[in-house]
Amino acid sequence: MQTMSPEEWTYLVVLLISIPIGFLFKKAGPGLKRWGAAAVGLGLTLFTCGPHTLHSLITILGTWALIQAQPCSCHALALAWTFSYLLFFRALSLLGLPTPTPFTNAVQLLLTLKLVSLASEVQDLHLAQRKEMASGFSKGPSLGLLPDVPSLMETLSYSYCYVGIMTGPFFRYRTYLDWLEQPFPGAVPSLRPLLRRAWPAPLFGLLFLLSSHLFPLEAVREDAFYARPLPARLFYMIPVFFAFRMRFYVAWIAAECGCIAAGFGAYPVAAKARAGGGPTLQCPPPSSPEEAAALEYDYETVRNIDCYRTDFCVRVREGMRYWNMTVQWWLAQYVYKSAPTHSYVLRSAWTMLLSAYWHGLHPGYYLSFLTIPLCLAAEGRLESALRWRLGPGGQQAWDWVHWFLKMRAYDYMCMGFVLLSMGDTLRYWASVYFCIHALALLALGLGLVLGGGGASRRKAAAQAAGVAPEKLREE
Repeated sequence: MQTMSPEEWTYLVVLLISIPIGFLFKKAGPGLKRWGAAAVGLGLTLFTCGPHTLHSLITILGTWALIQAQPCSCHALALAWTFSYLLFFRALSLLGLPTPTPFTNAVQLLLTLKLVSLASEVQDLHLAQRKEMASGFSKGPSLGLLPDVPSLMETLSYSYCYVGIMTGPFFRYRTYLDWLEQPFPGAVPSLRPLLRRAWPAPLFGLLFLLSSHLFPLEAVREDAFYARPLPARLFYMIPVFFAFRMRFYVAWIAAECGCIAAGFGAYPVAAKARAGGGPTLQCPPPSSPEEAAALEYDYETVRNIDCYRTDFCVRVREGMRYWNMTVQWWLAQYVYKSAPTHSYVLRSAWTMLLSAYWHGLHPGYYLSFLTIPLCLAAEGRLESALRWRLGPGGQQAWDWVHWFLKMRAYDYMCMGFVLLSMGDTLRYWASVYFCIHALALLALGLGLVLGGGGASRRKAAAQAAGVAPEKLREE
């Protein structure tokens, strides 16, 4: 049985090719890095997307025009423009226009994130410049701030840089600039970090092939599946989500390896870089090759998946943080923080709604993503109401049960993500009696009755669960 589509093979080849290309670019000068990486990325886009490459070009030109016209408010305008173009892009078949290839969709998704981020960085630069003019004195370089507004050609080079062009990770323009201007790139380690990152990928690939062969998704769309007993139907979502995870683990690890090979996203450990966002602390650049070689580096900025924590973290909220980490940072930074409400659950619902829209128009995306806020509300209320009342042994047992239910919730939500259609998703969920929705509503109701959810109670429960103060501030 064929378990990988031609598109998946193409993605895999692109990812693997990016690794030796990265080693070639690593020690190159800024000019060769900028234009060489853009040429490779544009070549890949033209090869896989053909004439549909025009969509990405239109999106870039429109965003650049908005940045030039309204630099002090271009973030919201770029968000509106790129997300509106996504709607047009996905409605092409309804308009009688040629349907883009799956690769065009992948390029458009990552490009949307990059252009909205670029507009935000430019807006931050202009606001900082206006503050300097108002105060009458100039500050030193601020952490993460751009030196100037990118030109059209610089915007194009960032947009078509081959790194992560189809699969991620997402990176900011500041991260891209730091790679171009990296001092002493030969001192930045690549081979050892790459081997450490890559070693589980072959195992994950074999597990994907095995699980998707033994438990094909298409079986869920057949009438015979629903003649199976309830335990069998309930169990089936576990290997489906397992295959889904293994597939993305391989893709994202390979994408990270392409970054590591090029030294892309490497920062000193002391900079405390965050996935997607980059350094959180200012670190002076090394002044000599010896000083650069003495530094310890990491690639947290381009880390897109924490496989262990995705599988073994306790809470639904934590599972979101460790999955597709650079995109999660983008959603938190540009969607969650600007949500039209202060409620955590409603902000999460708003973020999940836009995340579903970003992924596509299939109803399954919306059914799955909009189940997450219910699960977040349920686990938060019940945990703050009950967990703190338990002793150490009881809390440990609680965490094991919580972890088990968290994994089952993601199994359940994954079915909507992979089945896509409303009919197939609701048919499967109905066959298991909407068990996760029912359980979440029951937990939410019990938490409300027991008085869970107060700010002080949530803080105490989170600290009892081992959540550090800085994580509380993040959440």
